[in-house]
Amino acid sequence: MPCFAPLCVSAWLLLLALPARTSALNESVDVLVLLPHNDSYIFSVSRVSPALEYARRRLSAGPFAGVNFTLHYMNSNCGMEALFALVDVPLDKRPELIMGPVCEYAAAPVVRVASHWNIPVISAGALASGFSNKQPEYALLTRIAPSYLKMAETFAAMFAHFGWMDAHLIYHDDKEERNCYFTMEGVHILLDGHYDNVAFAVDPKDSAAHFDEIFKIMHSYQVVIMCLHADVVRDVMLKAHRRGLTNSSRLFFNIELFNSSSYGDGSWRRGDKYDDEAKAAYAFLNTVTLMRSTKPEFVDFSLEMRKSQQKTGVDNCEGCNDINMFMEGFHDALLLYALALDEAIKSGHSKKNGKEISHRMWNRTFEGIAGQVSMDANGDRNGDFSVMSMTNKETGTYETVLNYFGTNGSFQIMPGFNSERFILRGAPKPPTPEPTDKSSGGLGLSAATGIIVGGLLGTALLLGFYFFRKNYRITVERRTRRELCDGKHRQLREDSIRSNFSAA
Repeated sequence: MPCFAPLCVSAWLLLLALPARTSALNESVDVLVLLPHNDSYIFSVSRVSPALEYARRRLSAGPFAGVNFTLHYMNSNCGMEALFALVDVPLDKRPELIMGPVCEYAAAPVVRVASHWNIPVISAGALASGFSNKQPEYALLTRIAPSYLKMAETFAAMFAHFGWMDAHLIYHDDKEERNCYFTMEGVHILLDGHYDNVAFAVDPKDSAAHFDEIFKIMHSYQVVIMCLHADVVRDVMLKAHRRGLTNSSRLFFNIELFNSSSYGDGSWRRGDKYDDEAKAAYAFLNTVTLMRSTKPEFVDFSLEMRKSQQKTGVDNCEGCNDINMFMEGFHDALLLYALALDEAIKSGHSKKNGKEISHRMWNRTFEGIAGQVSMDANGDRNGDFSVMSMTNKETGTYETVLNYFGTNGSFQIMPGFNSERFILRGAPKPPTPEPTDKSSGGLGLSAATGIIVGGLLGTALLLGFYFFRKNYRITVERRTRRELCDGKHRQLREDSIRSNFSAA
């Protein structure tokens, strides 16, 4: 009998090990990926799919080896094609997870239907503020990239910290995808009611037509925040510099979130005769962008993504970084879903319980490919952003001078930070009046008296209007000439993603 003791002990140990093996997650998950096939989008299928495949390989080699993700790529075309792709799926083949769409007008109907069908949706897009109100339409939407409101928190924190009082918001509005419109809407929402702000929409097809009115408004505001094409940012800075508006009484910001030339890359150099002048003007321009990662794993990920793009022949968009937040976001989305699915299954829930899985993705922190990812209780990712400024006026080079961490609302001051740059010196100066024509002749005493009395009355009226404006903080959006012609009245709040789609 003693000779069997080792065998009995081995068998007992094997039995103890079996439950651990059988308790491992073993599920097949169908994923519908809704992204555009058109490579002019920096979140096209060709650009994002390598990131998803990279994430799938990592998961299959780790603790989630038992999860078999089957990815079905469909063309969203940033439009209604995304909804059609979803509703055309037979009832018995509906996916357990939807990734995308990115574009707001494509995402809204898809998320509505998916939430009704109890299918979780994870997107690195759908960043407009209207999606922040999850109930009831967007109940199962998880946003794995920081929304425009999260970005706007950076500005709200700087306004509070540095004591700025007002802002002039200038943005391109193409009336189609409206990325800059929704970007500036987030800033407007967080500043409105606390700081005076005015928003001015610029037609991308004829930006120069609005310059006179832009600079007329600019004289009255301390902080100028822009979301414009790169060349238009340069034109604005050049003209502002020539008009003496780049001084210690005014701050300029450019928002660049997607590493795309469409949003201005902070570069003043064009190789033309205005480069030196542009470099001097850009010394007053700051850029708000997503914080860059230096994590070793992210470096490896970036190398793999570049190799994949070279193999597929995807051309990098002009002036943009070929590794962008959409690649990073969708990679982390698959990891986040695997974590939530594992917890839900172990708690006795089915993979078909989209509501349970969605809520387990919210209000948690995990390690993503570029660093720690923090999801808030509303299913939106907290964002970390950087403020970049020109730190060498001779070479015109930019560095990160300030980091903002959305999780706790704190700032990190970098070595290149100069506090003098962010402290405004006095109130903005009014426009310089045109010189009078002395050849028109002198004025009599009565005329002079009338002018003086009229001037005093006019001053009193202006002061009264000023205090009325400050008390009630009337914020309007300047209309373009085309909008005045067709009688349309568009305000930032009235044209949010929710109001646009509420009747859909």
